[in-house]
Amino acid sequence: MAEPGTDARIAVVTGGNRGLGIEIVRKLAQRGLRVVLGSRSMSAGLEAREQLGAVGERVVVRELDVADERSVVDLVRWIHGSYRRCDVLVNNAAIAVDGAQDAMTADFDVVRRTMEVNLYGAWRLVQALSPAMRAGGYGRIVNVSSGVGRFGSLGTGIPAYRLSKTALNALTVIFADELRYAGILVNSCCPGRVRTEMGGGQYGVSPADAADTPVWLATLPSDGPTGGFFRDRKPLEW
Repeated sequence: MAEPGTDARIAVVTGGNRGLGIEIVRKLAQRGLRVVLGSRSMSAGLEAREQLGAVGERVVVRELDVADERSVVDLVRWIHGSYRRCDVLVNNAAIAVDGAQDAMTADFDVVRRTMEVNLYGAWRLVQALSPAMRAGGYGRIVNVSSGVGRFGSLGTGIPAYRLSKTALNALTVIFADELRYAGILVNSCCPGRVRTEMGGGQYGVSPADAADTPVWLATLPSDGPTGGFFRDRKPLEW
């Protein structure tokens, strides 16, 4: 099947109401995609949409908690009923809540909560939305990961977050192989240290600059890479 025109493509961005997420939403909408902005809070999502100005006309807000299977099912039903297609998924929603913990003293409730959002949440969305991509013969899946999940960067501190991102990278490779012949490209990326609430506020690159690589991966041509890990549009070692 021929690739759809940009103005016909439907993108879903999880955690799209602030920071890196809203900039990914903005840039995809600027490129002509119709974007579903997923937000745990509907009011926060609507407030974010107001920040987008005229390009917000290409954005619709839906309540989405990636850790809640029912919430994911409701989103998929709505997308099927509204568009009957999904072309792009950016798994951006994530939490980092283990602070100064190390692996020896880790609170397993924190570990489970982190994995539920950062790993299983992305897994749920791929399972739920990739059938629509298969049906259309086109798909781009981007998992927003982190360099702290690379094997060469593993060490003490934030073990739950590190492990969740290492596992997300592994999941990226698995899904890339499973979907390789369905016209679906699956990649992960490290946005770097971003000036967001999660990233530390005043340090790092701007969310707008950090959004460049995930948006690039979300709009790859059919001969683009799959199963890779990227930063600044360049491959990273796992």
